[in-house]
This record gives sequence, C-alpha cells and structure tokens, in this order.
Amino acid sequence: MRSDISRRGSRPSAGPPAGPRPTAGKGREGGQRRKSARGGTDRDAAPLDDLDRQIAHALQVDGRLAFSRIAEVLGVSDQTIARRWARLRADRSMRVLGLTEPAVLGETVWLVRVSTTPDAAVPLAETLARRTDTTWVAMMAGGTEVSAVARAGSDWTPEGGGEALLLRELPRTPRVLAVHAYCQLHQFFGGAEGLILKSGMLSPDQVAQLAPPPPIPPEEPVRLSADDRTLLTRLAHDGRTPVAELASATGWSPSAVRRRMAELRGCGALYFDVEYGPRVFGQGLRAAVWLSVPPARLHATGEALAAHEEVAFACATTGAANLFLTVVCRDTAELYAYLTGPVARLSGVQNVETYPVVRSLKGPGPFPQSRIRGTRAGQDPNRAP
Repeated sequence: MRSDISRRGSRPSAGPPAGPRPTAGKGREGGQRRKSARGGTDRDAAPLDDLDRQIAHALQVDGRLAFSRIAEVLGVSDQTIARRWARLRADRSMRVLGLTEPAVLGETVWLVRVSTTPDAAVPLAETLARRTDTTWVAMMAGGTEVSAVARAGSDWTPEGGGEALLLRELPRTPRVLAVHAYCQLHQFFGGAEGLILKSGMLSPDQVAQLAPPPPIPPEEPVRLSADDRTLLTRLAHDGRTPVAELASATGWSPSAVRRRMAELRGCGALYFDVEYGPRVFGQGLRAAVWLSVPPARLHATGEALAAHEEVAFACATTGAANLFLTVVCRDTAELYAYLTGPVARLSGVQNVETYPVVRSLKGPGPFPQSRIRGTRAGQDPNRAP
C-alpha cells in the first residue's frame, strides 16, 4: 500500500515539523555564507534559498519535468529555473536519478548488516559500494559494522534457494565476523516517495499541477530487455539525460525512447529520485532504527511511522525486529526528541534499537557516483535504508 504523501506534497499537520524543511538564515541574495557539513564555510557553493528547494521538490514530483513547466507553476522565468538547476548540478548540491522499483520487477530486497574486524570494514564497504546489486552502503557502530541494501533478481538459480549472490558470498569473506540479512516484506514509505515530498516547499495545488498520473502496477513482474537495461543504466547515472542521448545509446528513435519511458513509468518500474546534499534542508544526521512490533499492530504502526516527517524510509521485515526505519534529523538532540516523543507514543512499539550512520559510501543508485556536496558521516541525502 502506498501512502498519498507524494500526491499532496506534505503530510497532514500532526505537530511541529521536524523533518526536511527550509533552513533559517538569509537566502541567495542575503550575503550570509552557510556552514558546510565539516563545520567550516563552504566557499565554493552559493547559499541556497527557497526557490532552490522548490525546484528540488518539483523534480521529486517528476524528475523529467520541463523547466518551462516548473517555471509556469512557480511563477518565474524558464531562464531562472535553468540557471538555478545548472548551478545546483555544477556545485553538486543535487541531481536526479532514474531508478527501478524492485517489486514491479519481481525482485526481493534484503537489508544486510555485516560485522567485521576494524581493519576490514572500510575495504568491505568500498567493495560492496562498487556492486550494482547494492544501494545505501554505510558504516555504523563505531566503524565495525557495514550495512547495505541488496536486491535479488527474479531469475534466481535453483541451488541458491532464492537468495542473492551477495548473501552467499559474504559469509566466506575474510575477517567477516557475522552476517545478518532481513527480507523486506512491505514498504510503507520510500522509493518514489522521497523525503523531500514532506518538506512542504510546494503547495498541494502546485504538486497536483506537476504530478504525473499515478502508476498502475502490473499483475506480473515486468521483464526488461537488453535495450531496456541500456536505457535504465543511462538514467541511473543521470535521470535528466536528454532524449537524443538516450536514443543514441539504445539505437532507438527519439519517439521510441519517449514511448518506452512512458510505459516503464506507467507501470511503476521506473521512477525518478532527487539526491541532494544535507545543506539543502539542513539535515545533519541519518540513523537506522529497528523496532519490534506485535504482528497485529505491525501494519498500523508502519503506516503511522511513515507519516512522520523524520522518516525517510519505512518497511516491514523478517526478524525479531520487524519494522525498519531510516530517520533523518538535524542532530542527536532532534533524534532523541523524535525517539522519546512520536515513537514513544506509539503503543505498538515494544523495543527500539538505533544506529547512527558514521560514514556513507553509496546512496540510492546502483552505480558509485561522485559524492554530493557536504555529505559525510551520517549526512547522506534523502532516504532509503
């Protein structure tokens, strides 16, 4: 079940906002420099203002929107939108990625936690980040635990018993002390529903004007051709790759490229995600939160947590801790307030384990890419486990 947050642009009011929101201080013309993620002045990047954040929100609604359409809805010129986006891309503040939805492709998602010796954690994390079947590779627990999301394809080998190749390899890796893998059973929030949609930078009416038709999931998994994979590879590197370049890469005509993208988006196999640096919305801490909830309360609790503005990703999993969250806050004080406030008030939660991310090596896409500006320990952008 998908929530309707992406259609509204922000959740119904349920207390003071604590997730991604406009940061205080002067805007682009205000002359005040923003602090970088490392605590110093980010002299290379221009300060951001609400128009930059509105552009980000618009592109999360539809990553292929024409600048002219965004300009029309925001009430500015096409040139202004194009100039702002060029700057945001040039200083690596944000980018659009074209990604695939595992459930629509018949894939299974695994949340993996690997305990290692201290000297093995970084090399292992770097190796996992280079794989195209992983996303969200990070280090936690003082640098001796590596977490990752792994996707198992629908064409599993019989001898594998349906498990991802990654999960068979890890136990044999030297200096790996333990491997824990949890199968994602149900997603409450995430994927095309990015955390930026909770920012409220666009009004519900503006979101409605920009939003594409909602996808209609197929009854059977979508099978991708070799040409489809070529198309999707290019979009995973840059979701706004021009149609002419996509046509050249696939050998299709421009009209065929547009038609196939429309088909993949229409069934939900393809969606677009804005990856952005923490300075865009003043986010300073990302944490993995595992909760134990009785089965009878699991769905209701997951739906409630998915509406929280701090929650970037929420899913039900196998294991004793059967509900997983990615929580994004400004700092540890805000994380504490969230755990002892909104989470503590949920009657179905029996146990909570929290692990701040100390270093992130890979975000939502399948390919390692240059780091978004300002990301470091626990400060990678928007969502997912």
